[in-house]
Amino acid sequence: MVPDDEGGGLMRADLLTDAVDGLDEALAAVDGFDEVLVAGLLRPGPAQASGLAALADAVAGSPLAARVAEAAGKTAAGAAGEDHFVALAAARTALLGSVHDALLQRAEEAVGRARDGESGTAAADGEHAVNLRAAARSWLCDLARAGWHGIDHELVAGAAPVVSAMLPDPALRRLATLLDGFAAELAASCPGASLEHVPVRRWADLWSRAVLLTLPGAASAPAVTGATGRLLPLGVDVQEHATAVQAQVHAVFEPADGGPARLVRASVSAPKPDTVVGAGLWQLLRPHMSLLAAVSEGRAVDLDAMPVTGEGDLLWDDARARAGEPAEAFATARVALPVAVAFATAPLDRHPARIAVPVLLEGYAVEEDEDGVAFRVAGQRLAVDTDRVPAAGPLTAEVVASSGACLGLLRWDAGEFLLQPLAVERTVRKKAVAVHAGAWAGGTADKAGVRAEKAATDAVKVLRERAGKLLRK
Repeated sequence: MVPDDEGGGLMRADLLTDAVDGLDEALAAVDGFDEVLVAGLLRPGPAQASGLAALADAVAGSPLAARVAEAAGKTAAGAAGEDHFVALAAARTALLGSVHDALLQRAEEAVGRARDGESGTAAADGEHAVNLRAAARSWLCDLARAGWHGIDHELVAGAAPVVSAMLPDPALRRLATLLDGFAAELAASCPGASLEHVPVRRWADLWSRAVLLTLPGAASAPAVTGATGRLLPLGVDVQEHATAVQAQVHAVFEPADGGPARLVRASVSAPKPDTVVGAGLWQLLRPHMSLLAAVSEGRAVDLDAMPVTGEGDLLWDDARARAGEPAEAFATARVALPVAVAFATAPLDRHPARIAVPVLLEGYAVEEDEDGVAFRVAGQRLAVDTDRVPAAGPLTAEVVASSGACLGLLRWDAGEFLLQPLAVERTVRKKAVAVHAGAWAGGTADKAGVRAEKAATDAVKVLRERAGKLLRK
């Protein structure tokens, strides 16, 4: 919540708990189709035919209606071709896109924020590498016929030559990376017949997205312009995998020409061994983005023609950034965040998992129970996702539970809105003290941070030396 005299107003927390018309029905249709992929579409049974029909019914009022109805019928009869699988993937993606739009509109109504209507895109080469796209689509259709319970190492290995041929081409790297990661997950789960638990939604997400990316023009590049002005960091979202890590800085950008402030993101990623965890992650990321130092120091950054996409992603270039004046994140959240305009989301990125709305909450009551931490905001319960708080910083669930103000990302997961904390303010010896998840991003003098850095330094040093020896060979 932001005081009215500082440019904001009370967050409508009730909007986050009110039912959204059509939401349950759309998700039920998606879930029904996802279950269809578990057993596969080589010889569909009555339950699968029902799931396919429900998907077709869900888009009956859209331009996809005729093609999806035909695809559902052909697939239920076991006679589906590639075009039919593409239509089904498109229908599923469209339904999740509508869910994304409805939830995002609800979240932004709750925080009182505006958004652009359309994202800009640059033209893509629709006829580029048609044979490789077709090969990828053929493999994905074979997966759908086999189903997740029918996968084996021979089937999954069919992606390898396609990925190898795609990776050298920058225009195909997005699809190649998706296929490579998807195939690796499937390979680790083979044989599918012995799987006790199938990540049904996740694999269906990856499958449908990959199918659409094989189409000419589907992977249109976002339009890029130059951003000149002042960048005010809000916080860092760390996403960690066994072999990779990414830090995404959420910020408010104030254009030098006096235009409206915009919500933007800047991301940096790095491969990592599974032995590097906690504060050691920053040592892998720091060399690639000076913005992390500004986050730790609580400073603004002056940008000079920094490339920014039509979705609000800064394509970070250290040569176009210069450290600016001190800029405390909570001050930014109280003054600049309420009037900042969000960029639109690209069509293929419209998915509920992508929702991450920066918000500042104050004056809440903290509740703790067996389900974790929650905030009572204007009489409404808002769950706090402390599992997303990274171990690479001083912010912990205990610190969140003792807070009086929280700067975070409003997300949607498992059927409800959640708050992911990026930073909190709490009272220590009658003074407000801010604790940030990304406080150690650029280095720290904090005792706990220094100890964690020291423990990680030797491991990172040894790994770099070994990598250097391998490269010299």
